[in-house]
Amino acid sequence: MTIGSQIAWDDTVLPFQLDRSDIRGRVARLDGVLQQVLSQHKYPPMIEALVAEAVTLTALIGQTIKLRWKLSIQIRGDGPVRLIATDYYGPTDDGQPARMRAYASYDAEQLDLAGDGFGQIGKGYFAILIDQGEGMVPYQGITPIAGASLSSCAETYFAQSEQLPTRFSLTFGQHQQPKGIAGWRAGGVMLQHMPKASPFATGEGGSAEQGLLDAQDLLQGDEHENWSRANLLLDTVEELELIGPVVQPTELLVRLFHEEAPRVYDPQSVEFGCTCSGDRVRESLSIYSAKDIAYMTTDAGIVTADCQFCSAHYEFDPKTLGFEAEDAVGEKG
Repeated sequence: MTIGSQIAWDDTVLPFQLDRSDIRGRVARLDGVLQQVLSQHKYPPMIEALVAEAVTLTALIGQTIKLRWKLSIQIRGDGPVRLIATDYYGPTDDGQPARMRAYASYDAEQLDLAGDGFGQIGKGYFAILIDQGEGMVPYQGITPIAGASLSSCAETYFAQSEQLPTRFSLTFGQHQQPKGIAGWRAGGVMLQHMPKASPFATGEGGSAEQGLLDAQDLLQGDEHENWSRANLLLDTVEELELIGPVVQPTELLVRLFHEEAPRVYDPQSVEFGCTCSGDRVRESLSIYSAKDIAYMTTDAGIVTADCQFCSAHYEFDPKTLGFEAEDAVGEKG
């Protein structure tokens, strides 16, 4: 498809609530941030698609965290696709953008380029980690890989770990800009039933794959009807409506949920951002002895490190590294 110039809703997450259904949600539109994440690496198309899906999920989920908090998603498996990792850094101040980064690790020799990307994750887990800052114990929730996509893994995570019925509808792909330049774009909607004071679960397992909980296992009475109705309405969304830019997120909500009394809140902008630095790399190497550092030293007499997220390259004098380091000197970028 061909898309015109970037619009104001690109790289934003719009939170909303459906007052008549006791459901909240978010609409995400990603353009530049997704392009920057993927341009840091030369992934095969199937890996790019998995990273694009993970980034979109992270934007939708991460919008709820507080200022200066960090939310991470990790998908680890025993197949050729070993790891997909994303980070979402909450804004440093009100009105500031959130920052995102992501990368994937895979076995290029074992990867079936003609096969299904999600199926090549294999057995493993889907995890969400929240770092609330210095002095606070990080939160971690883990569920098994389940379903047929990363989106279904996220739905299972919220049902099993948080006991919150949750639904994602995402689309992503490459587009052609007017000058013929290819770029990535993504859009998505997240629905989530408002939390209850006492979540309902039998404790006898759920109806989903591997006996895990499903959204319907957590609902009672009218909640079933409200949740089913909102999901049926979301089923009518078209890919071009999700991805934009012709239909704005506010217009999309009215089109889908006008009978549910949608109410929108302030949107959150997102941008690409990596926290790597020479000081952080030096700190990570501080646990090693001079002998260990010697093993890491290249024939050129330097120690090198590359950021997995942004591909930044660092070079160090080995004498300045480790807990037996001599006087520190600056590193090269």
